[in-house]
Amino acid sequence: MLNEETQVPDEALPVAELKDHLRLGSGFAEDDLQDSLLASFLRAAMAAIEGRTDKALISREFRLTLQDWKTPERQPFPIAPVLSVESVHFADAEGSITSQLSGWRLIKDMTEPLLVAVARPFSGIPSTGSAKIQFVGGYGPSFDDVPADLRQAVLLLAAHYYEYRDETALSDGCMPFGVTALLSRYRKLRLGMGA
Repeated sequence: MLNEETQVPDEALPVAELKDHLRLGSGFAEDDLQDSLLASFLRAAMAAIEGRTDKALISREFRLTLQDWKTPERQPFPIAPVLSVESVHFADAEGSITSQLSGWRLIKDMTEPLLVAVARPFSGIPSTGSAKIQFVGGYGPSFDDVPADLRQAVLLLAAHYYEYRDETALSDGCMPFGVTALLSRYRKLRLGMGA
C-alpha cells in the first residue's frame, strides 16, 4: 500500500503557466479569483498523469507498507523517480515501530527504483506486522524539474478539465489524445503469458 504523506505545496503548482496556457485576461483587480479553481484542476491533472505513468511529478514524501518483500534481495518501488529513502522499519499489528532494517541501499532508476539488500537478504516481515519504507519521490520540488513533455501534458489536461468543467458526459470528459500521446513513452509495458 502506497500512501502520500505530504502533498504538493500550493506554491509549486504552475497556476500562472496554466493562466497563460488558457489565455486568461490579466491586469484586472480580480486576477486571482480563479486561482483556487485552477489549482484544483492542476492537482487533478497531476494525479491522473501520475496514475497513468507511475511517476511522481513534484517531490513529496511517501510511505510504502508491505506485508512481504518482492524477493529477499530486492524490493521495487511502485513509483519513480525515488530521490531518497528516509527509513525502513518494521511495525507490529498495531502500527508501533518494533525495529529498524539495516543493510540496504537505494538504486535510483527512472523506471523501476529498487531497495536492495547489502551483504545479506532482508530479514523476514513478521506475519502479524509490516515493513514501512518512508521515501521522497518525484523529479524535484519545482514544476520546472519535471520533464518538458510531462509539464505540457499537465497543462493540456488541466486546461481540458477547465474547459469541460460543467460536462458530465463521458465522451467529453475523457483524456485528450494529445495528453495520451505525451504520456505513452512513460507508461510501463506489461507482458504476460510467458512473453
